[in-house]
Amino acid sequence: MDLLVTPLMIGTPQIILIVIVVLLLFGGKKLPELMKGLGSGIKEFKNASANDHVEEKQEKNISE
Repeated sequence: MDLLVTPLMIGTPQIILIVIVVLLLFGGKKLPELMKGLGSGIKEFKNASANDHVEEKQEKNISE
């Protein structure tokens, strides 16, 4: 395998380690708040992306 790609491969042990580190850093009480904020951020990004595609289609139809 290529040495540049190998560190980017994430498996189950790496995910477990990341979860443990996050729990240690933020604690169990803050974690639901962080996930809620992350979820709403992803939702806003998807909505903005979808609106951008709609605007591009409208601009193409107007210019034609």
